[in-house]
Amino acid sequence: MWLCSLIRRLIPAAPSDIPAGSPAGRIAQADPRTVMQWQAAGETIIVDVREPHEHAAGHIPGAILNPLSRFDPARVPADAAKHLVFHCQGGMRCGPAAERMMASGFTGTVNRLRGGFAGWVQAGGPVER
Repeated sequence: MWLCSLIRRLIPAAPSDIPAGSPAGRIAQADPRTVMQWQAAGETIIVDVREPHEHAAGHIPGAILNPLSRFDPARVPADAAKHLVFHCQGGMRCGPAAERMMASGFTGTVNRLRGGFAGWVQAGGPVER
């Protein structure tokens, strides 16, 4: 837990009130139900920035594991036709990951899953174990 606190102090979270497609920034929030619709339509790439033990305990089907502790933007598939969604457990760690993605030169929108994996589960989203 102390590692999460340290990461939050060293790498501030991305703003959460930037609407999708905003020219001021390309980091947005997406609610779990919207992401479920995108996923059902095959219109999303979901990146799990939690640690491997968290991912192994349960994850969104099809999510690509790319932990914040060693996040590599080059491991995120680029597909302009799909919504890119980052998630963590509660919605905090995906902010720094989104900022790193943007700093790498990514020109699309990074959607942060509102409420993280916990919000996904609460909204009734499918989980793989």
